[in-house]
Amino acid sequence: MKVAVSSTGVGRFGKRKEGLVELLCEAGREALDGLGRKPVDLLVVGHMAGGPLAHVENTVAKVADRLGLDAGAGFRIEAASASGAAAFHAAVGMVRSGRYDRALVVAGEKMTDLPNAEVTKVLAGSLAPTEEAHGATMPALAALVAGRYLDRYRADASALDQVTTQARAAAARNPNAQFRTPVTVEEVRSSRAIALPLRLLHCSAISDGAAAVVVEGTTGAAGVLGLGQATDHVELVERPELTSFRATRVASQRAFEEARKTIQEVDFAELHDAFAPFALIDLEDVGAVGAGEGAAAFRNGSTSPDGPFPVNPSGGILGRGHPVGASGLVQIAEVARQLRGEAGPMALPKPPRRGLAQSIGGLGSHNFVTILGNSGAARP
Repeated sequence: MKVAVSSTGVGRFGKRKEGLVELLCEAGREALDGLGRKPVDLLVVGHMAGGPLAHVENTVAKVADRLGLDAGAGFRIEAASASGAAAFHAAVGMVRSGRYDRALVVAGEKMTDLPNAEVTKVLAGSLAPTEEAHGATMPALAALVAGRYLDRYRADASALDQVTTQARAAAARNPNAQFRTPVTVEEVRSSRAIALPLRLLHCSAISDGAAAVVVEGTTGAAGVLGLGQATDHVELVERPELTSFRATRVASQRAFEEARKTIQEVDFAELHDAFAPFALIDLEDVGAVGAGEGAAAFRNGSTSPDGPFPVNPSGGILGRGHPVGASGLVQIAEVARQLRGEAGPMALPKPPRRGLAQSIGGLGSHNFVTILGNSGAARP
């Protein structure tokens, strides 16, 4: 069965006074309204740590109750910072099976109620227990990956600055983004050191927010062409290399095989840039450029909105904000909006036919790739 995204909803990202359930319902209500309130028989919710971060459990029932989804089926999905993408993949699979006709997928996170140190500790729970026991954090391990990448490919740290400046320039056009003021390379380079070579503006911010999509058995401009996911060793020391995420490479291969397309037939991508070096690695892992060529692609404008392969026209995680449970789904929603002509001020100069969303769970240990595009005529 062919499945397509038929409606989307995205709330404003940043520090929000609303709780997690309210944020999820805000995005969900927008997606349902865009559908004309057609009946939904499945609700899939994604969030990473609603209990520790927002003291929320039994999320499916609470969201269904507030949205008036009476007696529908529902599931909560968790895959660390890829929870939103995982929820989407699960919903698509269940609609494809024929058991459900139409699914509402909502994903979000409420993070700003706790001090930053406590949030950092919660996020570290997705790392290997041995790493966590020794005090490892996401920024610290991301810095190890960044340093190894820069050393292996003899790249200058200024490549990371370029990723951030491009993200913030794009986010300035996104009415829902957390950071809507562009920054200069000098501002990025002079921002506070977090874990060198990473500085503050190379790292995504703690954020609140949610996104939603409706998927149903139909065709359309945002049809689901290919899905792929893969896992890898959680401990970094167990991986044969640090300058590429095997889980993304395998997930990409699986998504392209299902779609029967190549990266050359994809027009743009929303990539997981929770840390600036990840954007370089992601671009290489999905096959858009060769190994070590990511830095040059960002420097020469290839990834800009008017370049040959635009990356993160929504501002990405660095510009849009990173409510961890929402990020994987909002990427898919933004790809769908570009394809459906609903991107507003973020619309690419050349209307795209196909787009790709790539999401990272943990430190590259559970990654997802989604390819959307015109799904053509329905099968008889």
